[in-house]
Amino acid sequence: MHVAIPRECLLMENLDDRAIAEVAEFFSAFAVPMRLKILNALRHGERNVGELTADFGCSQANVSKHLAVLAQKGLIEKAARGTSAYYRIVDPRIFQLCDLVCVQVGQRFAQQAAMKDLFVGAARAAKPPVRKRPVRA
Repeated sequence: MHVAIPRECLLMENLDDRAIAEVAEFFSAFAVPMRLKILNALRHGERNVGELTADFGCSQANVSKHLAVLAQKGLIEKAARGTSAYYRIVDPRIFQLCDLVCVQVGQRFAQQAAMKDLFVGAARAAKPPVRKRPVRA
């Protein structure tokens, strides 16, 4: 299947190796499930470490580690309020990126399921009929 690439999606085509490495480094922030959970939690507004820790049932150190990576990649930012630090999404367009990936993954699984169904159907059709034994009187 050939899909036309919109003109505005050709930026990466002109990047040098160093810039490509930066893009890959940015995408690495999305490669850990806990970071995706944190981004989802921040989708609806600011949260602090304690709230996120309670949501996910994991340690404060674990959440803080992932928050630091997301902040370093420029995906979230921190604002101090009193004794707490609150985190928020810098650019909500990251959710468009996540949705694109989710659609792609969903399509791949749908194709795999369709292919499995094809083979299961073929296997069922190829089975010889079960013979009934004659009843003896």
